[in-house]
Amino acid sequence: MRIGIIGYGLRVRHVFEELSKVDPECRITAVADPRWEEFQTQMADGRGATDGTNSTSGMNGMNDTTWYEHADEMLESEELDGVVIGTRCNLHTEMALTVLARNLPLFLEKPVATTYEDLFRLKKGYEASRSQVVVSFPLRNTPLVELAKQIIDSGQIGTVEHVQAVNNVPYGGVYFHNWYRDERITGGLFLQKATHDFNYINYLLGLKPEAVCAMKSKQVFKGSHKAGLKCVECEEKHTCPESTIVSQVGDYCCFAEDTGNEDSGSALIRYESGMHVSYSQNFFVRRDAGRRGARLMGYKGTMEFDWYTGELKVYMHHEPRVVTHRLDINAYEGHGGGDAKLLHNFVQIMKGREQSKTTLEDGLLSALTCLKANESAVTSTFRTIEWAR
Repeated sequence: MRIGIIGYGLRVRHVFEELSKVDPECRITAVADPRWEEFQTQMADGRGATDGTNSTSGMNGMNDTTWYEHADEMLESEELDGVVIGTRCNLHTEMALTVLARNLPLFLEKPVATTYEDLFRLKKGYEASRSQVVVSFPLRNTPLVELAKQIIDSGQIGTVEHVQAVNNVPYGGVYFHNWYRDERITGGLFLQKATHDFNYINYLLGLKPEAVCAMKSKQVFKGSHKAGLKCVECEEKHTCPESTIVSQVGDYCCFAEDTGNEDSGSALIRYESGMHVSYSQNFFVRRDAGRRGARLMGYKGTMEFDWYTGELKVYMHHEPRVVTHRLDINAYEGHGGGDAKLLHNFVQIMKGREQSKTTLEDGLLSALTCLKANESAVTSTFRTIEWAR
């Protein structure tokens, strides 16, 4: 299986560095990235990336890979069995449309689009294509969510009638220190983070969202430091708790006047059955305050889980019984084991053996919900989640 990559970013390198372990018959034969010369140099001398990351990660076995500057050139020159898109977020749609037009299996990073215009363009291009698309939604594929789905489908807690979901991000500084702070690229933090959570919630419920109202606020990561200030240039670089001179998670001051992104956000989502979900995300908690998971409540019982602890508990409402499932989180690498499942599914799709388990329909619906949530927060209105323009 010959795989081509468009945009050799850190996320794609991380997922596909285990490619040979998943299937020795698969290899990355071509990469299109404007930084292709930099990557080749790094491979030759083993240097780390200029952005503070280890860019040589995932490059093992790529000595025979052909490098291109432009995606069109790669797609026209190579015979590929599948394509991976790992560009920055605002380019996802444009690159995806190029691949969809060739009807190739596609692995697409989230968010699948960052604007309404791109979302509708992508939907139209997908409907005209024969491509199978795997959207990078690893949480949906984790053993923790698979177990939760089994419990819900068994009827043990009854029909889920309310959900309280949370994502308190202990590494949230990354969204204010580097390119993620530019909302023109990312589309905002609902699209960056909540798109994962909305997707796994949709999967667990087996329902479609109908309306959303949301709020977001910026209370912490704001300030009066000059625009463009870098941590290494700041007088407070040795005392600021968010300084990156040691962690190297980014370059720029997160207390400068040009820092983008909200640092917390919440959404209420109504589903087709009439039930609703409350979701909240936060980006200034740290250390053990990090949490990502949900409480799902039915009449018979309540189920809750958290990826940070690897625990899932079921509280029965009408008998004195609590069942605790504890997964060994150290046994699952890459988003709690979800990355490996994504990669395996993509390989099997290229071989014609499976259908996508995280489809572009899923990605489009999640992105639409995120865009509507952001619109709701900006306009202080309820927004319907529908495809009519």
